[in-house]
Amino acid sequence: MKAAIYRTPGDIRIEEVEPAAIGDDELLVDVRAASLCGTDVRIFEAGHAKIPTPTRRVLGHEIAGVISKVGRLVSGFRPGMRVCFTPNIGCGVCESCRRGFNNLCPRYDVLGITIDGGFQEAMRVPAAAIRGGNVFEIPDGLGFEEAAVIEPLACCYNAFRGVRITAEDTLLVIGPGPIGAFFVQLARRWGVKTIIVAGRSDARLREIERFGADITIDTSAKDLKGEIGRITRGRGVDVVVTAASSPELQPLAVELLAIHGRVSFFGGLARGTEVAIDTNLVHYRGLTLTGTTGASNEDYFRSLRLVADGQIDARAVISHRFALAEIDGAFAVARGRKAMKTIIVAP
Repeated sequence: MKAAIYRTPGDIRIEEVEPAAIGDDELLVDVRAASLCGTDVRIFEAGHAKIPTPTRRVLGHEIAGVISKVGRLVSGFRPGMRVCFTPNIGCGVCESCRRGFNNLCPRYDVLGITIDGGFQEAMRVPAAAIRGGNVFEIPDGLGFEEAAVIEPLACCYNAFRGVRITAEDTLLVIGPGPIGAFFVQLARRWGVKTIIVAGRSDARLREIERFGADITIDTSAKDLKGEIGRITRGRGVDVVVTAASSPELQPLAVELLAIHGRVSFFGGLARGTEVAIDTNLVHYRGLTLTGTTGASNEDYFRSLRLVADGQIDARAVISHRFALAEIDGAFAVARGRKAMKTIIVAP
């Protein structure tokens, strides 16, 4: 079978490999769709601490497919069942796992990072993922492409809950990409009063309007702080989501908040990056600073229901589709950061 093998930064090759042999407590899944994440792009560009050279790894952690083989000790799954996944596999015994936060397990494994992921024709699903509840049946009526992008939606859902957003709030999303599009859709679903999206990509800003953004701000042409002051008449916004990995955005986000405002630092920064936050603003305005990473199995389950029930349009976030053999082209589009979601699909 074919697999896209990551070797070192900048080097991913389509290779012919032997199909993975599964154990009695594992599954084999024929991959039907696997979307590219910003994490995949960062690994391609700069590597990852959990993929030391010369490790060969199949990336891709946003995955949907069909079970082709079931180990004899596995129950609850059958050949032909359509499935999708939460990629963060917890140890199952630590405090975080016991509280339901498999995404915060200090000893986690991840599909597509520590375990071969979805950029291949067939993927082995380890026993820990089955025991940990990381494998979900795709509801009837939901396609593989939509199911593959449930994972990034679940990450947004996790962050969205963390900032306790209400219908009376004014929301600012900084970053008009696919993550921003999911935040806008969630905000619309929650009935948020005013949704503002800011970013530097004209194409993405035009695209984000169809997801329900009320106001867009091109920060390459306008000063974001000045525009927010004008739009809110000096009050500031109630909630800011930094849906971009930029150090300068984090202190700016705090400055844009109204009294009792909340910020979600969604986009992670490179290890060792430091930013200076004016804590007097936090103190005197009663601000709340939050951050989330990944999604728990519960976040994923609820997000899957939102899409299956038609409350979130996951398919609309997908802009480019490639075959596995075109993986170089898929990464080129994703690295350009002008498109929405890029996805690898089976023929």
